[in-house]
Amino acid sequence: MTITPDRATAVSTGERTMLPIAAHARGKRSPVTCRLKCADACDRPECNTSGNPTFRSIAAAAFSRRSLFGGAAAGALTIAAASGTSGSAAASPGPGGLPFDPIAPVDATIDAVVVPNGYRWQPLIRWGDPLFADAPIFDIGAQSAAAQARQFGYNNDYLDILVDPSGLTGVLVANHEYVNPAIMFPPSDDPAELRRRGEIFQAAQGLSVVEVVRDSVGAPWRTVVGGARNRRITVTTPFAVEGPARGSSLLRTAADPGGRVVLGTLGNCAGGTTPWGTILSGEENFNGYFVASASSPERARYGFSESPTSTGWETWDSRFDARAAGSENEPNRFGWIVEIDPQDPTSTPVKHTAMGRFKHEGANVRVDDDGRVVAYMGDDERGDYLYKFVSRFRMDRGVGQAARRNNRRLLTEGDLFVARFSGDSPAAEIDGSGRLPSDGAFDGVGEWIPLTRGRASAVPGMTLDEVLVHTRLAADAVGATKMDRCEDVEPHPTTGRVYIACTNNTRRGTAVPVDEANPRLANRDGHVIELEEEQGAGGRTFRWSILLLCGDPAGAALTYFAGFPADRVSPISCPDNVAFDSEGNLWISTDGAPSTIRRNDGLFKVPLEGAERGRVQQFLSVPRDAEVCGPVIRDAEGMVLVAVQHPGEDGAWDAPTSLFPDYGVPGPGQAPAAPRPSVMQVWRG
Repeated sequence: MTITPDRATAVSTGERTMLPIAAHARGKRSPVTCRLKCADACDRPECNTSGNPTFRSIAAAAFSRRSLFGGAAAGALTIAAASGTSGSAAASPGPGGLPFDPIAPVDATIDAVVVPNGYRWQPLIRWGDPLFADAPIFDIGAQSAAAQARQFGYNNDYLDILVDPSGLTGVLVANHEYVNPAIMFPPSDDPAELRRRGEIFQAAQGLSVVEVVRDSVGAPWRTVVGGARNRRITVTTPFAVEGPARGSSLLRTAADPGGRVVLGTLGNCAGGTTPWGTILSGEENFNGYFVASASSPERARYGFSESPTSTGWETWDSRFDARAAGSENEPNRFGWIVEIDPQDPTSTPVKHTAMGRFKHEGANVRVDDDGRVVAYMGDDERGDYLYKFVSRFRMDRGVGQAARRNNRRLLTEGDLFVARFSGDSPAAEIDGSGRLPSDGAFDGVGEWIPLTRGRASAVPGMTLDEVLVHTRLAADAVGATKMDRCEDVEPHPTTGRVYIACTNNTRRGTAVPVDEANPRLANRDGHVIELEEEQGAGGRTFRWSILLLCGDPAGAALTYFAGFPADRVSPISCPDNVAFDSEGNLWISTDGAPSTIRRNDGLFKVPLEGAERGRVQQFLSVPRDAEVCGPVIRDAEGMVLVAVQHPGEDGAWDAPTSLFPDYGVPGPGQAPAAPRPSVMQVWRG
């Protein structure tokens, strides 16, 4: 049954119900997310204790100023979008397929979807919706692992639709990052029941692949139950290990003595779609799934702990207790970029060891002028690094299955690099306030430092296997620059400039001093960096500047919007995922605005050229406690899709804070009194 926003009838305004978590580093979002998604990483000492230099100390001299980049509806629960931006009236809609007046920011207590006037929204697919003909209709009170393995998973993150040549059919792929037990089930302390739920959690994570169909281009999509390409990939799906670390002693376990096959993927955050039509998914906060001693430098650097996990898997699945005999290396088998072929449900997904192991937000590929492919990647933890991978071989531009097979090998062999940035302003002008230096920009140059070169380690004292499995330690050793949590990193489809969403770092200035590319103390609101390669995507040097210093211009923190007047932009905080439209505009989704600027998270458009460069405009807002993930911008079709993750995360089973997307409507497969992560589509109409 298709649910439309016209059937929504209520808004939850009750008080939040918090889990009993004592400490929380304000500036990201709910303590529930911190516990479940990243194992309270912000409340732990920073993993990166290396003495790597800041921009100031590594700049040999001030660089001359250069111009871096060519100059500077529908229903009761869809709130009527009051037009307007901070301090000014809304501008008129621009040209293109997605003209809109920016919506006003939405208070963080409102449980509603807000889209611009002239647009409609509805869920395309929700947690628990069947993918196969033999899958049961979702019943939140009668969940099982067998059912969940045949249904759409939980907490969808990266998202894309690969459209078939007809334009009317395609295949949707979504990551499922983690689960929220307190709003999936009523409280229980029965060991048997907790194990049963743990098995459901394993089936709820990973990825979903589902065919979609529509009546005309620009019309909303609907899913095809039982589609030929439909597939679930979970924590128990076999993955092939490829690349230089395949078979390494660091990857061998009692269950896999050859170190060549890993069961499952987890913590799947952002991703990317390759030019050859496969999907890349980043295994991010994998450490929180394991009980493991942090006594070794390798374990400590990745944030492992002997504390019980939120899933409880370690109590009945020895894979997740790295203290158990034979499972010591199991944590090393996660933290990779994985690749799946959404067109072939019989294909074996792959973990790419050549691309390094860390908390991958995702990976996005650009084809260089010489045909090699370059993947940009961020390590999403305070004080960690920006990476890129350059393939050894060149892309096969042919058509057909042979070219497809060749290109699926591109990420198995190549060189891995980490970024070192240098700023060009006097040290005294980078004072932590976010105030622009005297030359009018936070900018400079940088270099890509090799970690592997030509099938060998480029890090003295580390073998190739060690560099790839313990990549953070390798990057520490070569003096990479500590960043404010690089999340999505994407190259522009036409200019090739790379956009880096640095979500925030509330402890910048304590463990790590400020520098010109991370210029704010206690950086709660985050920023976006624009990077341009100087010698092609595979080159070794780049130029960079800060495009946005995020925040609410009406607040206390200093903000910057590429020189655009701050009183004419939508407030934005905690940039997370980025995408581009056909006109070259940047789109940014956020994760954390409720705890910083007290507004619901949203999706924002930012022009990159001309007089409008830097003008942040809010397009939509998601419901209470949710974040916006995986934006897909199809402006030529008048269509936007987003993954709405963890709506109502601060609620409880018997006291929900969100009812998205069913909003009290009782019907087959619906959960009227509980939130459900969903893929949402927005279209003109």
